[in-house]
Amino acid sequence: MDWKYLLTSYEGRINRGKFWACIGVIFAGAIIAMIIDNIIGTTFNGVPYGFVYVLYGLAMIYSVFAVYAKRWHDRDKSGWWSLIGLVPVIGAIWLLVELGILEGTRGANQYGPDPLA
Repeated sequence: MDWKYLLTSYEGRINRGKFWACIGVIFAGAIIAMIIDNIIGTTFNGVPYGFVYVLYGLAMIYSVFAVYAKRWHDRDKSGWWSLIGLVPVIGAIWLLVELGILEGTRGANQYGPDPLA
């Protein structure tokens, strides 16, 4: 798996398996950042989010949207659909269903060849 492409490029398409792998790696990094915060004592009033976690989160925004955009492309939609996540509750459910559960477009589409082919 080409992690550089997956986490930095907004071009192309990825299937659900690669999407969940990327989300898993990003989530694992967040847990590691929280552990580091707890070890070095940069948490605030017992909240597990500290300086390291905040820096990690800011650094990962670009990668998260790159992964989302490629997954939206597999669904034959623009990456701008990621903004649906800004809608409280409904947006998160919509993202989960569209990106994580539903199958991508079969065959080539305007964003590239089928990632499963």
